[in-house]
Amino acid sequence: MGIQTPATTGLRESKKQETRQLISDHATRLFIAQGFEQTTIAEIAAAARVAKKTVTNYFPYKEDLALDHKEQFAASLADVVAARHPGESALAALRRAFMGVVAAQDPVAGFSGPQFARMIADSPTLSACLRGLHDQREHHLARALAETTGGRPDDITVQTAAGLLGTVHRVLFTRIQTLTLAGHPNDEIAHTVAAEAAQAFDLLEPALSGYATA
Repeated sequence: MGIQTPATTGLRESKKQETRQLISDHATRLFIAQGFEQTTIAEIAAAARVAKKTVTNYFPYKEDLALDHKEQFAASLADVVAARHPGESALAALRRAFMGVVAAQDPVAGFSGPQFARMIADSPTLSACLRGLHDQREHHLARALAETTGGRPDDITVQTAAGLLGTVHRVLFTRIQTLTLAGHPNDEIAHTVAAEAAQAFDLLEPALSGYATA
């Protein structure tokens, strides 16, 4: 048996990440060219020059190949609430974070580019998955709000706050995607959505300005 060292372990992990990224890149290219439903796992494996089993080892579900950052997306709002600044409410933290990802034109916030956005919009499967991810993100947010306020995730106040905050983010994500599909460049979208986000978050201020303050 060979001796495992940090160097060999690091090389192995690096190789795994390279293989995973290679498969993901080929899958995205094929999905955009052919459509998600029309592309098979066998075609992706052939394009990446790996075994079909290798693809499914890295990506158990076909949807995982298209929505590669789904865990990050689902946890994003809860993570912001958990890391909010002292004296900062959940609303203020989420508002600050959203403005930051819009300025950075982060793909996780919806700045995925027209080809990727069209791929999602044209696929009933991926559109349904995206709706599910928004629901998961709201669920994780409710748990984070419950932890910080000492309530239960099923408490009506927690559920309502998570619903309001989750809906604003869902609406703004959809807005970014809609403008992307309409052919607007990212800089213009970011400028437009930043202004609209300010209006959207302002609507929540009377109800949530002091809620879940660190």
